[in-house]
Amino acid sequence: MRKNIVAGNWKMNKTFQQAEELVAEVKDLMEEHEIKHTEVIVIPPFPYLEMATDLAQGSPLKVGAQNVSDHDYGAYTGEISAPMLASMEVNYCIVGHSERRKYFREKSKALAEKVKQLLNAGITPIFCCGEDLEKREKGQQEKVVERQISKALFELEPDDFSRMVIAYEPVWAIGTGKNATPEQAQEMHAFIRKIIEGKYGKDISENISILYGGSCNAKNAKSLFKNPDVDGGLIGGASLNAEEFLKVIRGIPA
Repeated sequence: MRKNIVAGNWKMNKTFQQAEELVAEVKDLMEEHEIKHTEVIVIPPFPYLEMATDLAQGSPLKVGAQNVSDHDYGAYTGEISAPMLASMEVNYCIVGHSERRKYFREKSKALAEKVKQLLNAGITPIFCCGEDLEKREKGQQEKVVERQISKALFELEPDDFSRMVIAYEPVWAIGTGKNATPEQAQEMHAFIRKIIEGKYGKDISENISILYGGSCNAKNAKSLFKNPDVDGGLIGGASLNAEEFLKVIRGIPA
């Protein structure tokens, strides 16, 4: 049975002290409001991961990383490997976020290797896919998303693919204040589940979590999360405030 997941991607925000306070606040609010039906993940910048995993220890709160190297060790200055993340008890890691694709020119071959590195280290990849505004206006969103998923993930064995989390993030709705309508989100999530079924079968497609990741916030979370194929969200700005993040988390139907 697939999980409901709300993951907060902090991107390049917060000082160490601010990050420590935010992790502690999220953890305390989860306990206070007895959040049990949703997997909650905080995804801070690399320097704060060990602090976050230490604070989360013994609680339901999970910790993710924003990126990973496609190499497991070696002379790659500035890179962070999957075994390093695993040694800090990181649970999840984002792969292929649109900002990584755009600013760092990440391609499917490297993303496929990153996914394999994470799976080998016992870390769950959150694989991002989604179209830009030009492709959406041309009606090519399904073609774009199918290509992104198939090129990076469809060489995985079924057991490995079943350990994935997919995040659909319409690029035109990230950090813009715009967001896909609940109907558009459901349409694309259902399409993603359909192409997964075509490759791996109905059992895997019905049990993989697919998150929405485009300007999801406290105001629209409930309307997005009520869709049958939307299993939660990959949250940006709204995850930088504990109270706002809690409101998003509580948008998932119990």
